[in-house]
Amino acid sequence: MMLLDVRNLTVTLKTENLEVNAIDKMSLSMREGSIHGLVGETGSGKSLFARALTATLSDKWEVKADRMFWQGQDLLRLSPEQRGQIIHRDIAMIFQEPGRCLDPTATVGEQLSEVIPEAECVSSFWQRKKEIYGKVSNLLKKVGIKHYQKCYESYPHELSEGLCQKVMIAMAIARRPKLLVADEPTDAMESTTKIQILRLLQKLNESKNMSVLLITHDLDSVTQYADEMTILYSGQSVESGSVRDLLKHPFHPYTEILFNTIPRLGDDLKPKSRLTTLQGSTPPLQHLPIGCRLGPRCPRAQKECVITPKSVKLKGHVFSCHYPINLER
Repeated sequence: MMLLDVRNLTVTLKTENLEVNAIDKMSLSMREGSIHGLVGETGSGKSLFARALTATLSDKWEVKADRMFWQGQDLLRLSPEQRGQIIHRDIAMIFQEPGRCLDPTATVGEQLSEVIPEAECVSSFWQRKKEIYGKVSNLLKKVGIKHYQKCYESYPHELSEGLCQKVMIAMAIARRPKLLVADEPTDAMESTTKIQILRLLQKLNESKNMSVLLITHDLDSVTQYADEMTILYSGQSVESGSVRDLLKHPFHPYTEILFNTIPRLGDDLKPKSRLTTLQGSTPPLQHLPIGCRLGPRCPRAQKECVITPKSVKLKGHVFSCHYPINLER
């Protein structure tokens, strides 16, 4: 069953002197119970999409879309109050730099106690504190914190970034959401902690049937843990499909270039040799190119690329390119 279906999402930044589409006609679909990777360079609009989805953007941003279906219901046709109720009930989000997202003046136990749903507390007033302590302890155990009692009594600054991220995940799953949006959950973490967080997300997906939208620029993480992925460049979705199909036969030149930047065992790389990279850098919002935004950096760009390419669905892929690759396969 389709959990999330977004078509032609446009997020516009409006100021007195500027009006620009930071996200331009982006589409993304997620199946129920899947892990979907949203990949792109820094500044490509990944976090902006997450905030548009969870309705946490400020008033200076305008959000439009042909449709934004959540389990068959169009969120954009609902009132802000109705949309907020659905998002609060079914969607949770965790952020990068978890230490900054937690309240430094309250213990972990106090902060987790606040997110326990009132409906789940069935004991009398005098036993309420003990019941909440048990539920918070169970949450900390679920996310793999062994010394949960010590963590319960600690302040965020006394914990490592990895433990803080696990606490954030515990807060997110307290209401049993159907979709967990993980925005760069392992950014700047050491490799061991990074693997622990990703395996935890995978475990929640498998045991709780919780869908995960994994937002990252780390292709290795997506290829190992995600079922499907969408590749974003400068606010435009360039290609989406199953991870296995995209790895074997990408249709968009940008997808192929991204995968070629990953060193693989067996590659004949000389010591200190340069890795494959795409020349240039992501354009700033003030100077976005017309048409295909990859055009100035694309090795296959031609005159027609000044026109925005339409989305094409072929062999399970959805891509937007005037001159795709690997079509003969």
